[in-house]
Amino acid sequence: MFRRRTALSVSATAALLGAAPLLAACGSDAHPGAAALVDGKRITVSQLQAKVKDVRAAQARSPQGGQLIMNTGRLSLATLNGMIFDEVLARGARDAKVTVTRGDVQRWRARAEQQAGGAARLKAMWLQQGVAPDEIDAMVRNQLLLDGVAQRLGADRGKPQGQQKLARSLAKTSRSMGIDVNPRFGKWDDQQVILGETKDPWITRESVKQQA
Repeated sequence: MFRRRTALSVSATAALLGAAPLLAACGSDAHPGAAALVDGKRITVSQLQAKVKDVRAAQARSPQGGQLIMNTGRLSLATLNGMIFDEVLARGARDAKVTVTRGDVQRWRARAEQQAGGAARLKAMWLQQGVAPDEIDAMVRNQLLLDGVAQRLGADRGKPQGQQKLARSLAKTSRSMGIDVNPRFGKWDDQQVILGETKDPWITRESVKQQA
């Protein structure tokens, strides 16, 4: 099961969009304008803002918009966590020589939509977890990359030992990337492969695992 889902008046929509976290435009002294530095690559505050606004706009269009926003109150941190993890996973997949094609993503998503009861239902379910509709393919790709890396490691993601083996591999990759997060967003934990106290979606997100 997915754990977390048209039209609002103009004033209500504006109010919901106004509830999105406001992110300061300046970064740390060492990396102005950066939310994080990953393997020498900047994740800018403006990039983070754009993703957060994309999710909030989609949530505002939902009849349950207010509740969705309440349930994703730390969206900026969760989003940055995901952006950093994307880079770690991409590196881990390259090192393991794991690739995912567009066709792989389309086939996985088609099965997920069928199980969820349709494309609209799948989008609503992901939106409950702070994933905008146009980010679903990226989430699917990550799922497939994780599965591929786990297979190369001989790690069964359905068992604690397999999850731990995968976690150790990704932690090693993370440490090699020199991840530096703007202090206003917290501190990256290489051991857990996670930003501060945000949840760990790559291991615990049941919606991903059960749709595979």
